[in-house]
Amino acid sequence: MKFAHFAHVWGKPGMTPHDRYEQLWRELELCDALGFDYGFCVEHHFTPYESWMSAPSLYAVGAGARTKNMRVGPMGYIVPLYNSLRLAEEIAIIDQMLGGRLEVGLVPGIMGSYFEPFGLDYNFRKSPTLEFPDYLRAAYGDDQPFSFLGENHRTEEALLSVLPVQKPHPPLWMMSRDPETLEFLAANGINTGNFLVFPREVAAPRYRKYLEDWDKAGWDRKPNIAYATTVYVDESDDKALDIALHRASRAYEGILPLPGESFENRIDAFRKQFEARGENPASAMITKIFDPDYILENDLVFVGSPKTVTEKLHEAAATGLFNTFMGEFNFADLPEEDLMRSIRLFGEKVMPELRNFEPY
Repeated sequence: MKFAHFAHVWGKPGMTPHDRYEQLWRELELCDALGFDYGFCVEHHFTPYESWMSAPSLYAVGAGARTKNMRVGPMGYIVPLYNSLRLAEEIAIIDQMLGGRLEVGLVPGIMGSYFEPFGLDYNFRKSPTLEFPDYLRAAYGDDQPFSFLGENHRTEEALLSVLPVQKPHPPLWMMSRDPETLEFLAANGINTGNFLVFPREVAAPRYRKYLEDWDKAGWDRKPNIAYATTVYVDESDDKALDIALHRASRAYEGILPLPGESFENRIDAFRKQFEARGENPASAMITKIFDPDYILENDLVFVGSPKTVTEKLHEAAATGLFNTFMGEFNFADLPEEDLMRSIRLFGEKVMPELRNFEPY
């Protein structure tokens, strides 16, 4: 298995954005020293009550400057919000700055509120995202200046000043649970994964098909399938539950729409967003992720002693078919002393026990 520090970079009570970013760098420095494989961040916009990370390129450069071994990057760029040529330039320069340590997640964008202030159509987001890997292959190809005349991205005779270290491009990720998208990802050699609101018993058959399609495509490496959720490790189960379980049940409160409305109305509106996308299993689960007992009993978060977290993570990976765990260690108002102890215990006690475990 592989392990990532994953960050929404939640806004924290009593902290300025500068203070929060400084704390983020301290987290990543510790993760790097402990041998974490990756550091990833989201791209969220116009949500000061939630995430303070709308510039993942800046995260990648800052994270790269403060680490030596971890691979870092966005999870991921909201492709429709960018000029494709400008984004290709940024990715190449960051990869050079990081000496080839960049990982690139690509997403269409989950919230319509990210698009409206830019004057962009939320309904026109999937096609540009799926076409962008082809654009990158053209942009970084041997033929320079390059041209690409696609349905969504069009560039004629552009000569890039800098090409990436990694060829044909940095490793690509696209978090998805959609069967059609997973077929595309397997055919194009793109890593995938999902977040906590997708039932593992539903995920496993889809990812098993993705693995079969990957093999049929003839790739000479194994793909990464990720699972992302909150995690907290402490010396004992009782101590971990006392400090972190309620906080974990409120970790994702900021993603709910309609700030200022009642908590119940916000959950109902979020549930309806999943129903509108035809994701009924996730819709049924979304109403329960704020229930501490439910998320603990169903292992939607991992809170406990090193032994407990190791066992639960092992079972979840085997059942849900993922080989990369993206742990969100910093959530709610968790004090930094507890946060850093959790990261250290995870790196020293949990990761070594699971390193040689291969779920597929």
